[in-house]
Amino acid sequence: MYTKEEVLQFVEEEDVKFIRLAFSDAFGHPKNIAIMAGELERAFSSGISFDASAVPGFTGVERSDLLLFPDPSTLAVLPWRPSHGKVIRLYCRIQYPDGTPFEADTRSFLRRTAEEVAKEGLLCSVGPEFEFYLFRTDEQGNPTSEPYDRAGYFDIAPADRGENFRREVCLTLEKMGIRPESSHHEEGPGQNEIDFKYSDPLAAADNAMTFKWVVMASAASEGLFADFSPKPVPGEAGSGMHINISLRAPGREEDVMPSFMAGILLHIAEITRFLNPTPDSYERLGSFKAPKYISWSPQNRSQLIRIPAADGEYRRMELRSADCEADPYLAFALLLQAGLDGVRRGLEPGEACNVNLYEAGEELTRGLKKLPATLAEATKAAAESEFLRKVLPDALRNVYLSEA
Repeated sequence: MYTKEEVLQFVEEEDVKFIRLAFSDAFGHPKNIAIMAGELERAFSSGISFDASAVPGFTGVERSDLLLFPDPSTLAVLPWRPSHGKVIRLYCRIQYPDGTPFEADTRSFLRRTAEEVAKEGLLCSVGPEFEFYLFRTDEQGNPTSEPYDRAGYFDIAPADRGENFRREVCLTLEKMGIRPESSHHEEGPGQNEIDFKYSDPLAAADNAMTFKWVVMASAASEGLFADFSPKPVPGEAGSGMHINISLRAPGREEDVMPSFMAGILLHIAEITRFLNPTPDSYERLGSFKAPKYISWSPQNRSQLIRIPAADGEYRRMELRSADCEADPYLAFALLLQAGLDGVRRGLEPGEACNVNLYEAGEELTRGLKKLPATLAEATKAAAESEFLRKVLPDALRNVYLSEA
């Protein structure tokens, strides 16, 4: 956790020449502006201005000036840039020139939500798992439809050609202060998964953004294309962003995890628009271990929420519906808001659904609620949600509903 003074000292002593001020648009697409080292102190004190009217989901031209203020705690060196004249990255908060926070800044929305959770006496950690495909590129560097390999789940080299790629990604992440836990080949041809250690919600979302950046940059350097879309290959496994959430309540006698999970189950249909934001998201749901029904169960991978077989600090719930096209700041914030509502209201999650829902007959599934089946259904559920009107800034709610 660096302070402003420590970052300035690091820049001076470590031959840093460029600073990437990073943020994301309202849909979670990464953006940045590079400034010279001599401008960093001004960035901390006065912010760096940019044209917000050119950023998707931000402002119109009539109020287009916004300012980026770097968060010193997010300092990371970009290892793939030159070692002489280093390049560092800092994530930023976004403000209007009068100092008012920008309403569509999803990172600030998550930060406020995490503070709200902490004020309730809850300690929350988040750990996402990312699936992605690697495709070959043509002579011009454009992605093709040819997967990098034809390996399957947990296969090894030489069938798994992504082994060295995942190794390099994990080592790069370590250099940037992110701790990978495991990596392997997934079910689809050219499909990979890398998981990293849980952290507080804001750091987890920052790490998620960094992870995708590292994977895409590493793929490009190898003449490959990393595809995080939810269903890149018809008929093959889709790619998800499984979100693990652990919760503790020091000083409370009751276990708050069931109520937190109940809140997510209650509100999941309303927030699916933000967890699964593209039409292809709904091509993935309901097949290849991606959920279709609103249900939970211990260890069962056909459910929306799975309780993995783990104890102690690794006890957690795993939400299996979200995909990598979601803005992690917004996704984590809405899940925390839903869970917090469940804790405050003392909700119960109901009985576990201990069956394989991909093989269950209608007599077992007819009583279960379903996730939205299309983007239009998800948008309608979000538009009608009183919960979202209460917890989600209007600027974010409106931009997502208008994009449907």
